[in-house]
Amino acid sequence: MRVLVTLFKIALGLAIAIPVGLFVMALTLGLIGTVVGLVAVAVRLCVFGLVGYGIYRVGRFFFAPSRKSPREAAPAASLPSPDPYYAAAMRELDAELKR
Repeated sequence: MRVLVTLFKIALGLAIAIPVGLFVMALTLGLIGTVVGLVAVAVRLCVFGLVGYGIYRVGRFFFAPSRKSPREAAPAASLPSPDPYYAAAMRELDAELKR
């Protein structure tokens, strides 16, 4: 009798575990298939983007006007003379700090 109860428990456990396992496996394969499909779409978009960028660069090379040589830098403007009040304030501050 004990053997029959054990076999019944095993059969009941397998009757529950097998369909649940198949459901989980199908769900997992579906998710993996979805991710693989999304990766394929992303790779396709990347390839189209790279081809488009290459066409843009080739077209720019052939049809864009040539770049002008850089102009010579304008001479640097002389700095304005320092503020006499600021210079006097700095001298006064230096005199106070050196004490």
